Amino acid sequence: MPFTTGPVTNTRDFGTASTNIVISTRNLDLASPATIIAQIFASVDSSIFYTAYHLSYLVPPNSYDVREFFIAGNVTYEVQLATMNVSPPAVLMAVTGINEFGNLVEEQLFNQNELIFITSMSPPIV
Repeated sequence: MPFTTGPVTNTRDFGTASTNIVISTRNLDLASPATIIAQIFASVDSSIFYTAYHLSYLVPPNSYDVREFFIAGNVTYEVQLATMNVSPPAVLMAVTGINEFGNLVEEQLFNQNELIFITSMSPPIV
């Protein structure tokens, strides 16, 4: 099941800019590991986007995984996430923007219920 944050404006003119994105995942399944596919698209000028990160990783049964990604200098970004093996609600995900001081950027907090369901993940942009 793929989800997206949708395009996120990341400038100081609108709240506080993030230097990092944190993807937090909780696998509540007691037996199966969850495979997470993550893509982060970014743009330095809001017109041309590129694939900043494209990865997959396992979250063991009944465990947490927290990953941080550097995005400073991008004025817009989008995070797309998909789960395999275990689906929501047994997998909980959140995307959070963090500023240069390590503080939460509240305008860039996307809990599970705020992520938007999409029919498929976008292909990577070269």
